[in-house]
Amino acid sequence: MQRAGQTMDRDDRDDRDHRDHREWYREQDCSLEDLSALVEHGAEPRLRHAREISRGIPIYDGAACRSLIREAGSRSSLQAEWSSVLRDGAGAIVLRQAYEDTGPIDEATGVFESIIRSERSRATGGGDHFAKPGENERIWNAQEKLCLQAPDTFVRYFANPLLAMVCEAWLGPNYQMTSQVNLVRPGAQAQLAHRDYHLGFQTVEQAQRYPAHVHRMSGLLTLQGAIAHVDMPVQSGPTKLLPGSQRYALGYLAWRRPEFRAYFEEHFVQLPLHKGDALFFHPALFHAAGANRTPDIQRMANLLQVSSAFGRAMEVLDRRSMCEAVYPVLRSMLDAGRIDAPHVDAVLSACAEGYPFPSNLDRDPPMGGLAPRSQQELLRQALEENWPESRLAEVLKDHATRRCVESEAGPTSAPHG
Repeated sequence: MQRAGQTMDRDDRDDRDHRDHREWYREQDCSLEDLSALVEHGAEPRLRHAREISRGIPIYDGAACRSLIREAGSRSSLQAEWSSVLRDGAGAIVLRQAYEDTGPIDEATGVFESIIRSERSRATGGGDHFAKPGENERIWNAQEKLCLQAPDTFVRYFANPLLAMVCEAWLGPNYQMTSQVNLVRPGAQAQLAHRDYHLGFQTVEQAQRYPAHVHRMSGLLTLQGAIAHVDMPVQSGPTKLLPGSQRYALGYLAWRRPEFRAYFEEHFVQLPLHKGDALFFHPALFHAAGANRTPDIQRMANLLQVSSAFGRAMEVLDRRSMCEAVYPVLRSMLDAGRIDAPHVDAVLSACAEGYPFPSNLDRDPPMGGLAPRSQQELLRQALEENWPESRLAEVLKDHATRRCVESEAGPTSAPHG
């Protein structure tokens, strides 16, 4: 996909650099030519540690990488290489035999299958915001469920320094990890090309409200990963990737456009994975799960969502109580014509939580979109519909309960037997 030594016309490159550094991006400025230039003419960073490059994606040998863990200089060199590939190169790496022993993979698979059966029997399964009902099973909050149901398995599963090395290479220390297990059945259709969390979960209208530097920053805040729980030949639909596409600055506004999705389908790369392999990729990389065209492979992967330690506020505020306190004041001022919409928006931004994450996606699933409803959206609806204070209080209480991180009593927190 990427050809070292090829260069673009300097004037075209300078013009694109100028466009990419504007203060605001707009969907109408998306250029398929710009994306294709990055994908087809980008140069791969120098690779010292990769075992091979397969269709533009660097492949690393897990055993060789493990031998470098205790050598500070070699470890640093490997992490620098991974970071460079994720940022400036293909945007993805594969670790063959990331697990030297796949026993913990099998143990975790057993726990996940038990959770799927339990949630299906209680009609509490989260489903998937991309797939049609019945095509796959998704376990939201899989990280917590595995830990609480089978802590011994959890320890063996995540006692893997290679996973930590990749996460630290991109995000530094003190990152937070969550995961969602996806089981894709034979016959399941492929996803459409997309980008991921954070800005990838915004609508075009929402994403356009963020300045250009936030578009460039979004991909630096998270890392996507997938641990293969079964052998995944290409026919089973492992993740389709468009190497180099993470470098296209306007990509968060472009990925829904039909010409970009058509280009993705013409140029994507799809690599087979084996049980115990791991794939990591930049969240801004254009990607999509493939179709499962096998008659009998239940494709299961543990999808890792790793977040920077720095995505936190300095203080913890009781924003629910704050919303209840300001609501009657805002209603009174609106009724008297003493405040207008821009001033209300400023108050809501200072008071209510405007971002729907993090949440407990079992109880607060992304219905009808990629994200649950935020506190600000609820408060704005209450003002527009003139709710009584008691109704707002009840809705905010229910909202807080659904987002609560405390464990629920019941089957999902019982020890795994």
